[in-house]
Amino acid sequence: MTTESKKISSTESPALDNSWTETKLKILEDYLKEYTKILNKNRQFFKFAYIDAFAGTGERSSSTPRNKIQGLLPEFEEIEKKEAQEFLDGSAIKALRIEPKFDTCIFIEKSKKRFNKLQENLIQEFPQRDIRFFNEDANEVIQRICKANWSKRRAVLFLDPFGMQVSWETINMIAQTKAIDLWILFPLGVAVNRLLKIKGQKIPQAWKNRLDTIFGTDEWINQFYSQEKQVGLFEESSALKKTASFETIAKYFIQRLQTIFPYVAKNPYRLLNSSNNPLYLFCFASNNATGLRIAEYILKKT
Repeated sequence: MTTESKKISSTESPALDNSWTETKLKILEDYLKEYTKILNKNRQFFKFAYIDAFAGTGERSSSTPRNKIQGLLPEFEEIEKKEAQEFLDGSAIKALRIEPKFDTCIFIEKSKKRFNKLQENLIQEFPQRDIRFFNEDANEVIQRICKANWSKRRAVLFLDPFGMQVSWETINMIAQTKAIDLWILFPLGVAVNRLLKIKGQKIPQAWKNRLDTIFGTDEWINQFYSQEKQVGLFEESSALKKTASFETIAKYFIQRLQTIFPYVAKNPYRLLNSSNNPLYLFCFASNNATGLRIAEYILKKT
């Protein structure tokens, strides 16, 4: 599946030839290189880490999609598998090859099969590195990490889910550390927009709960819907009418990030499928102004 990547802006830039996987990884890699250069000058004050919450196997294979993709409701899983097929692993190895080196690299992978392969790959290739592995749910591990003392620690956290696995509670705890720079893949089209495609019907409770969890509020209803009057034979009634576009949803998520992070990139990268429909937003948020300047420069030039 050939894919393209574009920024969200009023004037769309020409589509790039490379795949969305390569674009995403290039943005991350460029940021990590600049990040470690800066932190390396302050090693006497801070230890710094890279955290990958959905690490997969640590390698990329253009012909091998993940066997089981979780995070959507059952009725959308098959669609997500197909559209995410080329969104493969590779960030773990790229991060471990960054110079100057991170003091610690933390990799989280819930699938036991992928976790075992991840350990095998990384320990074999980087036997001398401080690498920590967690075969658990990403939200649980990240929340534990966030409760640590961050006064002398810094980190870049890469949240790269295929669907809606990341809760707002987790994102909020990341912000509260005031020490973690966050790159997060937001499932704009592959998940969120699909759950909003309800015409004149009550939103299923399971769908509403999932959206409440990812946004951390139910205020999205007022942002994405309006009340539409319906005239019946004997009385008037009202029903929800979806008014949200991809742009509306994207801007709302950025606004939500801005409620907990002081520095958020306003123009995240939009990752498109072969039909030029947006599947994901690649977003940056931080408590550090320098981090934002670097991220925005990379996003602008990509």
